[in-house]
Order: sequence, then structure tokens, then C-alpha cells
Amino acid sequence: MTILTKENLKEELRQRVRESYAVELEDASADELFFTLGSLVKAIYNDNWRETWKNYLKEEQKQSYYFSIEFLPGKMLKSNLLNLGLLDLVRDTLSDLDVDLDDLADVEKDMALGNGGLGRLASCFMDSIASSGLPGNGNGIRYDYGLFKQQFVDGHQVELPDEWLNNGNVWEIRRPSKAVNVHFAGDVYLKENENGQLKPVAENEIILRAVPYDTGMVGYQNGIVNTMRLWSVEIPASEEGKYKSIEERRVYEDLTAVLYPDDSNERGRMTRLIQEYFFVSAGVQSIVRYFQKLNKPWSALSEKVAIHINDTHPALCIPELMRILIDENDVTWEQAWDITVKVMSYTNHTILAEALEKWPVYLMKQIVPRMYQIIEEIDRRYVESMRGIHPEDLIQRTRIIQGDQVHMANLSIIGSHSTNGVAKLHSDLLKSVVLHDFYVIYPDRFNNKTNGIAQRRWSQLANEPLSNVLDESIGQTWRKDSSDLKLLMNYQNDEKVLEKLAQAKHQKKEELAEYIQETTGITVSPNAIFDVQIKRLHAYKRQLLNLMHILKLYFDLKDNPELDIHPRVFIFGAKAAPSYTYAKAIIKTINEVANMINNDASIQDKIKIVFLPNYNVSLAERIIPAADVSEQISLASKEASGTSNMKLMLNGAVTVATLDGANVEIRDAVGDENICIFGLTEEEVYAYYENHEYYSKQIYDENPVIRRVVDSFVDGTIPNIGYEGREIYDSLIRYNDEYFLLRDFDDYCRAQERIDTTYKDQALWRKISLVNIANAGRFSSDDTVRLYAEDIWQIEPIFAHTEKEGTSNVFNSF
Repeated sequence: MTILTKENLKEELRQRVRESYAVELEDASADELFFTLGSLVKAIYNDNWRETWKNYLKEEQKQSYYFSIEFLPGKMLKSNLLNLGLLDLVRDTLSDLDVDLDDLADVEKDMALGNGGLGRLASCFMDSIASSGLPGNGNGIRYDYGLFKQQFVDGHQVELPDEWLNNGNVWEIRRPSKAVNVHFAGDVYLKENENGQLKPVAENEIILRAVPYDTGMVGYQNGIVNTMRLWSVEIPASEEGKYKSIEERRVYEDLTAVLYPDDSNERGRMTRLIQEYFFVSAGVQSIVRYFQKLNKPWSALSEKVAIHINDTHPALCIPELMRILIDENDVTWEQAWDITVKVMSYTNHTILAEALEKWPVYLMKQIVPRMYQIIEEIDRRYVESMRGIHPEDLIQRTRIIQGDQVHMANLSIIGSHSTNGVAKLHSDLLKSVVLHDFYVIYPDRFNNKTNGIAQRRWSQLANEPLSNVLDESIGQTWRKDSSDLKLLMNYQNDEKVLEKLAQAKHQKKEELAEYIQETTGITVSPNAIFDVQIKRLHAYKRQLLNLMHILKLYFDLKDNPELDIHPRVFIFGAKAAPSYTYAKAIIKTINEVANMINNDASIQDKIKIVFLPNYNVSLAERIIPAADVSEQISLASKEASGTSNMKLMLNGAVTVATLDGANVEIRDAVGDENICIFGLTEEEVYAYYENHEYYSKQIYDENPVIRRVVDSFVDGTIPNIGYEGREIYDSLIRYNDEYFLLRDFDDYCRAQERIDTTYKDQALWRKISLVNIANAGRFSSDDTVRLYAEDIWQIEPIFAHTEKEGTSNVFNSF
């Protein structure tokens, strides 16, 4: 093992560029240098990756497997360099060669493996599991195109393929030797074998090959490298003859092409279900294969393996493990069920009833017939086991198969030993409202694990100017233990530190303003308030409420151009699901309001709107450090947690929020005076649901300000919208404003006035910003995964030998 220096790093880069591209280092393009550096970085951590796996085997460590249909890792070059302790060395070495590390990082494509919070949380967990020295792995799908690449054409969202794999993925290793077959469709029936056992027989089934691509998850300077395993579909050689045309092959080869196929049609629903079973079956098969290497009895499976179901998409883990145990290994149903429940755990990510996944019985019978048979038996036995213990109506409400629907959340709860929510309020609502029936039956299974974020990425990588100020003020221990951010509270009256924090913020605002100018042509001032709402476009997240306030502000300025408000730039980032026409109508309307306001000289640039297309991790890393205001304005009781709220808080933004999701815990952390709370509480929302006394038309009729804003969607005020404005108007008036925007509007406007007033008092604003940064440490995903490890997975850290020797600046043998 050789110490890595500038000299041998340059030499290694030079040699690899020659071997790979037949050019000299000085003549290599940014793309060639990126892939060369990436392969070198991977070579550096490969020894640790191999040793980590060998240690797990040697120690027979219990391992957790995090099944998620989404992962959203973001770019990995700088993250891996940071975690290896090589970021500064590599940056300085490249600088000697007149190469900017950031230029190489720009070459890297975001892995298009997720959409929003669900996928980003999974990736934060992968980072934190490795950084905490925990034996944990990810399991998902290697999408060819991911969700989609968003562009705006005439203000409309247009979905294009996100061809992130066109030039390959330097971080992954294809492992065909670990491939498994996954069986779909056909006719499945039970037949007695020579031992008198009933065993399934399948005829006319479809067999697909699941090939794993592994990516190393590098722990923060501790020598641990875990694995994120993503599955890609191929046609097995034995099945080649079944496909008579390229088109027939493509039907199956495209199964891992896109995330969330449009489920508004039958083909899309079928593809979605096949995707879910594909990565579940492949993952569970590979886990069982690993377990069998240990030569342990099946009763020990839960002592060595924990499988976590991240939302309901991987719920088929439960019947799939049952299938492997009873069909392939002759385990009795009773023992297999006991093992399965002990192995499985489930995170619920939604309060919205419509988001709790359900599948039609006919579709499951058609696509995954053996899964349906097993689910049917689980359901039958569940009902039988509960009779005489609980009332019949409670049993019927909680069973898995109800009418012609299979309820995947019910399967996830019944088939696992733990169900957790992701914020205290969310978990409380699961127990008291959404999953109350299950809480009555299984009170001990319910728990809370408030989400967290990988603060290394969202501070050390995304905001180096802020990180440098923290180092100078409180030392560097916060980089490993985010709870040490609390030390910053000692400086809330230190003018020098407050000024440095403000300068760091201004630097990031200047960078974002330059990016906005380059990408959109819109000129914004870094001296304005940067007011940010970045999240999936959904009605309950209430981007529309934000827009309504902007319109109100615009009308105020039109009435009084000299109105004393601090200039503000409203920044949006959001994708709408392709079939979600209402969300796409809101996007179109925001863009048209932006055109109207940004081109109106009479308001003297006091407000501007920027909707940045194709929101992803890399764009978030630009926006979040520059944000002054964090919009967390979902209707109370609808957002499970939120994590953009935590990222923005960490970077010193002041939160405007309802008491929803983790906003409640942020309020508790910073105090009422350092957050801007408005709107209905969760209790008030549910009171409206119970008494049916909400009438949006009455508010509209009685409030001239609201009436003017709402009418603007249909009276021609906003150019170039037609049905979009009518759809919005109807949602608010004709369909009684499902998410209570009109009820919260006045209070929201008052909250925004408080933001304006407070920002004008820069001494006060800077203190509030500092308090938010100082208290963000409690929302670290390092802490969250440790709680999962202790309370749910029962896994323990293992410390690599390289931790004792030190991992910074070591050059492992290639």
C-alpha cells in the first residue's frame, strides 16, 4: 500500500489516459479525464469493497437489504473523493495540470434512478449506512432512462428520455455470474409430488434474466464500502427461440427502461407490476443464495438477514420469500411465515389513501400467478387467525384481498414485524387515523423514524463556502458528527461569524444567479430574497398557494408601484408525473405568470419567477445553498416528512411552513421565533373532514383579494393559458378546494409579510439563519439509520481494518 501523492496520482492518470484513449494527459478531453479519474477512484476503493464483503462473510454479520424502487444518488465523483479523504488532494493535483475538478464533475450524469424524496432518502441512507460502518445494501432497478428529462416548450412540461447511460456508468460493475431467472405469467397449479407434497407446476410462463450491476457505497473515511445492487433485464439464452421478432424482444427488454411507467393505461400497469416483481424476486433470490453459503438452518435466516420494504413497491418481498422457502426448500408454511415476518420490515411514506398501492386481482393472477396464490393463502390464514380475537368488521377492513383489489400496504404490515412512519406527526397519524385498524391489532409493530439527510453532500459538497466558515468557527468535528453543529450557537452574537456566513450565502446566490442567466436568460439580483420551493409537483404540496401569493404581490405592485417590499426571486423546481394533467396545468400556469411578471417593467424587478427545468440532485445542489427562504407549505397532515426542509435549513434558509411532516420537529428544534409557521393544523384539517363545513365559494365571495387572484386564472389576466386556468379555477371553487388553499391564503400572506419585514433587519435575519444551521444536526441520516439498525434491523457496525490504519491518501494495489 503506497501513500498517494500528487506525483504518483499524476503518473497514474497519465498512464490510464494513454491506455484507455491513446492520448497524452494534456490532450485529453474533459469526458476522457472524467472517466479516467472515475476508474482510478473506483480502483482505489475496490480493495476496501472486497475487504468489507469478506469481513461480513467472515464475521457472519447480520446484513440489512434496503429494497427501494427508487434511488437518487446524484453525482458520485466528488462524493467518493470526499469520503475517501482525497477531495483536496485530487483538486490540487488537477489544478497543477490546469484542470478544474468541477469541470470534470460537470461531465458526470445524474443517475436517473429516482424521482424525488423517496429515492433521495434511499441514497442518503446508503451513504449513512456505509459511513456508520453498518452492514447494509441497496436493492433496486437499473433504469435505462429513469423518470424523464423535463423541458419546457411554450410553458408546457415536455418529457424526454433521460439518456444518462449513453456513455456508460464508470461506478458500476456488471456481474453476470450473479444473474438469476425471474418467472412471470403462465398457468400455475399445485400437483402432488412423489413425497406426497403439493408443489407448484408452471406452464407457458415467461422467464427473464435479471443481471445485477453493483455500485460501491463508500463510507466516510472509515474503509467501509457497501453495495447498491441494481437489476437489469435480459432475455435468457434458453428463451431466445420464443421471440420471433425484435419487437417481441423489446417488450421485455424495455421492462427496466423507465421509472414509473404511465399507469393510466393497461400496458403501463402491467409493466409496473412486472418491474416490482422483477427486482424483488431477483433481490430476494440473491439474498437467499448468500445465506445458504453460511450453512445455517432456515430458522437462523432472521438472525443473518433483514429485508426492508421502502414504501409498498417492494411488498412482494413477503410472498417471494415464502415461495422460496416453501416451494424450493420444503419449509413448512408455519415456519416459513414465522421466518418471513421476522425478516421483513416496512416504511410507510404516505398519508394519502390513494397513494397506498393496490393491484387488481385479475392483473396479479395474470402477471404473477404464484405470488397471488401465496397472498391468497396469507390472507385466508390472517382472517382465520384473527377470528375470535377481533371484531369481524375490523378483520375485513384489514385483510389483504378486498373485493377485486390486493392491498399492498396491508400485506406489508401483516407480513412484517415493524411498520414505521418518517416523522413524529406522520407516525402519530398512521396510528390514530390512516392505519388505526392495524395499530389496534399490532400496536407493538408501529414506531417512528424521522427522516434525515446525508449532511456531507448537502453541506461539505454542495456548500463549501459555508463549510469553510464552520471549520473556522467551530472546528471540523461537525464533519463527522453533525450534532457538533450546535457549537455554532455560541456565535449567534458574533458579528464576524455572522458576516462570514452572510458572505458565504451571497457567494452561492451569485453563482446561482449566473446559472439562471446562462440557462434561462432571466437576470436576477443576488441582493434579492431567493425564495425556493423545490419538490415533486403535487396538489397537496401546494405550489399553487405559492403562485397565488405571487399574483397577489404582483397586483399590489401594479396598484402601487412604490410599494416598499424587498425584491424577491421565486424559484421553483418540480416535475409532474406524465399523466398528472392537473399538476402539468400548474406548471404551465407558473411559467406563464413568470413570463408576465418578468417582462413587466412597471414593477421595477421587485419580483421575478424562475422555474428551472429538470429538477434533480445536481440542480438541488446549486439551489439549496443559495436559498434564503424555504417553502414547506403542504396542507397539514399530508406530507409524511419532507427532506428538502432539512437540506434548506442546514444551509441557513428560513422556513415558511405549515405544521406538517418534519416541519413540526424543525419548529421544535429552532423555536417559534426562528421559523415562520402559518395555516391550519392537522387537528383543524381533520375537523373540517368530520364536520363537512368547508365552503371555498363562501371565502371566494367574501374576500375580494382572493377573488381577484382566483379570477385571474380565467379572466384573461394571465396570457397564454386556457384550459389550464379553468382547471385550476374549478379545483378551487367548483370542487371545493380539496387542499384548503383559500382557507390558508390570508395567513400565508401574513407569513410572507413577516419574511419581508425580518429580511430588512439583516442583523436579525442573520441570527435566525445561524440558529437554523446550528440546529440542523439533529436531522442527519447517520442518526436515522443507527436507529433503524438498533430498533428494527438489529444489525451492528463492523469496523474495517483500514480505519485503524487510516484511509486518507492511501493508494491501494490495483
